[in-house]
Formats: sequence, C-alpha cells, structure tokens
Amino acid sequence: MQKAIVTGHSKGLGEGIAAALLEQGIAVLGVSRGPAMQLTERFSGLLTESAVDLSDSTALSAWMAGAALHDFVQGAETILLVNNAGTVQPVGALQDQDPMDVLRAVTLNVAAPLALAAAVVEVRGDAECKILHISSGAGRSAYPGWSVYCATKAALDQHARAVALDGGAGGQGVRICSLAPGVIDTAMQEQIRATPSEHFPARARFVALHRDGQLSTAAQAASRIVDYLLADSFGSMPVDDLRGTPELRP
Repeated sequence: MQKAIVTGHSKGLGEGIAAALLEQGIAVLGVSRGPAMQLTERFSGLLTESAVDLSDSTALSAWMAGAALHDFVQGAETILLVNNAGTVQPVGALQDQDPMDVLRAVTLNVAAPLALAAAVVEVRGDAECKILHISSGAGRSAYPGWSVYCATKAALDQHARAVALDGGAGGQGVRICSLAPGVIDTAMQEQIRATPSEHFPARARFVALHRDGQLSTAAQAASRIVDYLLADSFGSMPVDDLRGTPELRP
C-alpha cells in the first residue's frame, strides 16, 4: 500500500498533485494552511487534511510532535512525501527585502521540507520512502530580484544530492529527488507577472511565456510529476528537470 503526504495541497500545483495521486487510489495527507474543498468533496474517503502554516516553525514543530503523521503512515509499504509548498516572495534587491519576509520564506521553502523529510523517515518503520522536493530552474540559474527564491531552491537540490550520497537509494530504503517541473500557470506565476520590473528585471520573459501559451497547466504538470514519482526509476537522479538535463535549464 502506498500513502502520500503533499504540502500545499489546497491550490495550484499541489492540488493537482494530490488529485493525481488520489485518482490512482493512493491515500493522501494534505498539509496546508486551509482545506482543499474540491478534493474533499471528490475524495472524502482517501483524503486526510492537516491545517498547518508551514512558514511558522513553531506551528510545524507542534504538528510534527503530534500523532497525525505517525497515525497516517501506519500500514504503508511505501510512503511518498511531496514537498510542494513554497513562495517566490520576497522579490527585489537585497535592500528592498523585509527581513521577516526572508525568514518566513526560508522556513517555508527550506526548513519545512527538510524537517518533514526527516520526520517521515523517523516514523516510517519498515516502509520505503520516496521524497520529492518541487524545485525550480531558479535553483540552478540566478535571477536578479530572486536571491531568496534562487537560494532556497538551490538548498533543496543540495539536500537531495547529499541524502543520495548518504546511501538513501540503497539498503536504507530512502529515495529522493529534487525536481524542477518547468513553468506552470499558477498563482505564483500571476504574482511574478504582477511584480514591477524594477524589482524583477526578468519579468518580461515570464510575461512572454504566458502570452505565447508556453505555460503548462497545473493539471498537466501534476500528471507528469506523479508519473515521475511512481516510476521504478525514481531516485536514480537526485536532481532532475522534467524538461531535460537539469544543469542546462534556466
């Protein structure tokens, strides 16, 4: 039996990933600030939800200390963790960044995924673990105005590389990948296009991608991500890109 934990499942790409897993009969524990109403209506028997603000380390610590995660994974032969929740904010040069916004972003984008990965491995028992970080080409190519976003995504890539070096793909039964899914038409992309060019000089590129119909829908991207996650080859590359060779993709 496979069971999945998906963060940020209440909207956008996370909702699409959760739906794609649920449609295959895989029970999902969704961890977000609020519920996914459409998923709740469609998959009431398979979906469990926990309301947690993952940018709040105190709230996340309290949740991990509780029974929700431990109880959910009981009976699973394979546990899937999809660290999807994240933020592109704050956008702008260093002098324009609110330090508290930086702290919240690093907690959400880095501390929460790393802590959840360790928590899942801790409670897994004899189950195999597949850990998927949703990364970005921004973790591999720097953009002006995105210093926090680029740095946090790069951290996920390095975490996956190091865990793989620990021997996770061997006898320990842990496989991991930090996967860039490409550019997707989500609320985050709307935020990017709405950002003034003086704060994000690369804005015109993302406006053009949207204008020219080059964005994947959340459902399309989610389907490809779930196929990747469920494949027997998952974890053979600790850092990967759905569009091709990761190190060559902006």
